[in-house]
Formats: sequence, C-alpha cells, structure tokens
Amino acid sequence: MRLWWQDPFRMFQTNLREIDAGLDVERVLDYLEEFGANTWLLSVGGILSNYPTALDFQTANPYLAERPSRDLVGDAVKAAAARGIRVMGRMDFSKIDHRRAEQHPEWCFVDAAGDPQVYNGLTSVCPSGDYYQVKLFEVLDEVLDRYPIDGFFCNWMSFNEVDYSRRYRGVCQCLGCVRRYSEYAPGERLPGDKNSAGYETWQRFSREILADLTARIREHLANRRPEAPLVLGDRADIVFHEANNAIGRPLWHHRTSEHVSAAKTFRPEVPVLTNSVGFVDMPYRLAGEEPHHFAQYLLQAMARGAVPSTYIMGTPDDNPYACLGIAAELTRFHRDHQDVYRELVPAATTLLIRPDQFKPGAITEFQGLYLSLLQRHVPFDVLPEERLAEVDLGRYRVVVLPDLGPLTPEVVATIDSYVGGGGAVVATGNSGLVADEVQLACLPVRRRLASHDTEEATRSFHLRSGDQFLPVVGAFDLVEPGDGAEVGLLAMSRAPYGPPEKCHGHLELDHPGRLSAPYGRGRATLLPWTVGRAYRDVGLTGHRDAFVDEVARAGGQQVDTELPEQVEIVMGRSAVGTVIHLLNRSGDADQRFAKPLPIGEGWLTLPDGVTTVEALCAGRRLGVEDGRVLVPTIGLFEVLVAHP
Repeated sequence: MRLWWQDPFRMFQTNLREIDAGLDVERVLDYLEEFGANTWLLSVGGILSNYPTALDFQTANPYLAERPSRDLVGDAVKAAAARGIRVMGRMDFSKIDHRRAEQHPEWCFVDAAGDPQVYNGLTSVCPSGDYYQVKLFEVLDEVLDRYPIDGFFCNWMSFNEVDYSRRYRGVCQCLGCVRRYSEYAPGERLPGDKNSAGYETWQRFSREILADLTARIREHLANRRPEAPLVLGDRADIVFHEANNAIGRPLWHHRTSEHVSAAKTFRPEVPVLTNSVGFVDMPYRLAGEEPHHFAQYLLQAMARGAVPSTYIMGTPDDNPYACLGIAAELTRFHRDHQDVYRELVPAATTLLIRPDQFKPGAITEFQGLYLSLLQRHVPFDVLPEERLAEVDLGRYRVVVLPDLGPLTPEVVATIDSYVGGGGAVVATGNSGLVADEVQLACLPVRRRLASHDTEEATRSFHLRSGDQFLPVVGAFDLVEPGDGAEVGLLAMSRAPYGPPEKCHGHLELDHPGRLSAPYGRGRATLLPWTVGRAYRDVGLTGHRDAFVDEVARAGGQQVDTELPEQVEIVMGRSAVGTVIHLLNRSGDADQRFAKPLPIGEGWLTLPDGVTTVEALCAGRRLGVEDGRVLVPTIGLFEVLVAHP
C-alpha cells in the first residue's frame, strides 16, 4: 500500500510560542494554501500540550483558555481536513517543568558535578530515562486516541551536551546512562566530556540509544496508525534535516545538498524533509533570513529529491520574514511540477564518501573534493563513511575516499570487493593507510615509508604536474609502489624558501604523488596527499584538475558543457525520466549568498538516447541537436526533464 508521504508534499511549520494558542486556524490555513504548502507541522505536545491533556506528567498550555474549544489541535485538524491539508504533530520531549523534575529526578540529565541542566525554568531530560523510554509513548497514544494526526516529528531528541546558549554541558551522568553504558562497554568508565577518554565510544553508545528509540517509536506508530510517519533520523520513515544559519558558524555553502544527498544515497526510496529556518539564528529569531540565502535551502533540497519545508517562529502574521516571498515561489514551483519530483532519486555514477565526524581534518579534504567535482561538472552523490558497508556500490563507476585514514574491516572488505568486481576507487591522503600497513588490498602500494603531516614537514614541498608545480598543503605520505603500479606527480625535494637569494635546489625525487593499477576487474588510484585540503585552502585549479582528471580517467562521468563552473549540475531520475537541475552558484560569497548573476545560454550534452527536453523554468521545449541542447539563460535555477 502506497502511503501519502511517499509522494511529494510541501510543509510549513509554525513553531508556536505558548501565547500563540489562540491563533486563527482558518487564517493560517489561508496562508498555507497561498504559499503552496499542503502539510502543516503544528506544535502539539511535550513541553506544552496544545490540547487538553489528561496525563499528569504533561502541562496543558494555559493560553488555551483563549479558545472557545480549549483545543488548538482539535480545531486545526478539523479545519485542515476540510481543505485537504494534512497536520503533523511537532513534539518536544527534551524538557520538563520544575515540578515534574522534582518528582522524577531519574528522568533528568545530570552533569559531571551531579547537577541537572536547567534552562529558562525547564529541566533537560535524558533519553536513557523513562520519560523518553516509557512516557513518550503514552503521550503519542493520547494524541492518536483523540486526533487523526498525519505524522509526528520529535524535536531535539538528543543527549543535550549543548544547551540553547551553546554552552557545553558534558556527558550525562544519570543512573540510566551509568547502567546502560556499563552494559555497553564493560569495565569502562562513563566519560565526563568530549575531552575524556572513551568519548568516541560514548558517542557510538549514544547514537545507538537514539537509533533504538527511533525504531521503537516508528514501530509503535506503524502499529497504531500506519499512515502517520515518524520524521526523525536516517532510520525513520522520513529523514529530517534542518537547514539553518548560525551566528559564529563558518558557512559551508553546500551543507543542505550534502546532507540530503547523504540520506538519499543511503536509502533512495525514503523521503527526506528539509526544514528550512526562516530566521537567522534562534537567539535572533525576529530577524528574517536573507532571501537569497534561504532560497538555497529549498533549491538544494529539491534538486536532490527532498521535501521542501519552511519553518517560522510563531504565526505568519507575527513574523512576516522577508525570505518568505521567495520561499513561496519555490514551494509553488514544486507544487506545480509535482510529477517531476515524484520518486526523484540520485542518478550520478560517482560517489564521494563523507568522512566520519571524528576525522575533522578529513572533512576539509572532503569539502575540497566536493568543490572540485561540482566545478568540473562531474555529478556525484554523497555517502557517510559509516554507511559505506550498507550500500550496494554497484551502481557507481567511481568511489572517492577522501583522506579517511584507518578503515573498519567491513569497509575494507566492501571496497576491495567493489574494485575486484569492476569498480574504480580514487583515494586521497592516508585512506586505508595505518602506520606502515596498507589495509586495502586494491591500493597499488606495498607499504608506507613515512608521513609528512605537519606544516613544517610539508612547507616548500611540491609535486611536478607536467610543466607545472603543485604545492603540497596538509600532508604527504611517502609510499612504496606495488608491482605494476603506474606512478606520476613526482615529488620535488624541499629547498630554502627565503631569503630569495637562497631559493633554489629543488630536485625531482622518485616519491610519487599518484599511483594507479588494476585490481581484479577494476582499478584503484591513490593520491597519497591531501589534494582536496590544498584546493579548499589555496584554491589553485591545478589541485582541482589533478584530482578530477583521475576521477575522469577512472570512469567518472563528466558532463560535457560550455556552461561555466558556477553552474552546479545535479543528475536525478524520477517517474517522468531523467531530471537535470542546473543551480546558479554565482551568488556564493564569503559567509553569505548574494543574488546570483544571470548565466547566459550554453550547450550541454545529454545522456544517451534523449530525444526531447523540457526546460521547466523557461517554460518551453528545447531542440536536441547531435545529443546536445542549448540551455536558456539561467536565473536562480533551471530544471531540464529529458525523455527518450
């Protein structure tokens, strides 16, 4: 049975304050319909219940007294159903009031000093305790018994290491955590904070607690109301990603696209909901997001096959953010082309692995390679490293490993099997290299001889690339080539870099910066240096091209086009055929998105067998000539639908 949320939909979230309980339901629904949304994410329960709860551990919103019915949820569900709009329930079980915290200290977060975490009079609870493990289900049952809610989202379901002020509070030390951790890691002490021994083990432990809770909630809802999905982590019915800005956080312009791609690559058939925040940051929730910045949240989400969602504080009347105009335009575009977005899944043939969060240096490498592929028009998907052994790699021609370092046995077996079966791998940095051991049998390396991984060790270090020289930035591993390995990008010996009179003496060495060889029916290439980090930090196109040329040689599909590098090409496949999103990235600027400049028409080569192409933004059919189309001028974006 196909469920409603397995088809495209569009959401609008009103994150209500307690004083909003008297809102005009019909007025909000008028706004949603004009906006293009057909689903309303409404604050239902948890910290405050916007309905008359009978549970003694829940608090009914006192402002419900302003409603004749005393029931906001009931009024909203009834009015929305009359218009064919679905209502999903936003729940927040992360905090309880002082009275419940006093009655049930065993539910609460406890820091290393033995103190609870109290913020604005509310006490944080811990997922290990019975408020999450037991009482949460009683709340869901009460809501389901009363209302035909169309789904649930659980906000801030976490271990609350960081509070609303972004103050680090450490690892929870409640009795539930102590007991569960002793069972998970016998003999190991529960760490106190991120600097404590065993913190990485605790992070895996906490992820498993939350994954188990997610699975239980999902099963509970499926038994009670199968048509009501759970919106949460990457194991839920609908994967949740919040696209947001934050004061003090460096802007990664591709964050939304990256996260959606990671989820859709892992489980292509599972919807991803990108909840795009209409304000700048939680402490500055009255300040609307820059429209061109907000547009990127929705565009990147839609291009990768996600459900667009817009999120505001309060009601549309209270917070008419400037970005809501363009948000409505894009939401209506998705509505008007719903058939194009039905079953939209990734269709790239190159896969870029996103490093584990414990490898911050590798994240920079990943971002440099991400930019390189994007700018050279190589469509690609993203997959988290921890999911590598869970995905069939057979649909990809090339898999890129960005400076991943030590790999798990499962990942090693997966990669070696993939290459042996005919795939290609391009690895950078120290992927699969541990001390002098080479974990991956497919790599054309006998052993690692030494590692230059400090700024001092790589300063003045160059690689020869034809008539050009590329600086090594980050790290370089000296490796012994395996039998039959093709080598290139030979290193130059270091020489003084000052004063100018002494800047000479570089000699070519036999240490390769590139090694490649067949393995089984496939091929593996290693660039034993951080070429991605070099491009991210320095921006030399020589770094970018040295990497992308290897991907192309390995079989990575580069789109032949005269469009400039500022056009991002996202390849997808939906119920209507091949879908190509062309995103105008000319507005990507330092710590912001500016208004993109129009990009003039240019030729683009199509996949084999395409005979007709529709340009949805231009609103016309394009002529196909020798397998190419002339793309119209691109404003914010263009979408091409190609048919055989």
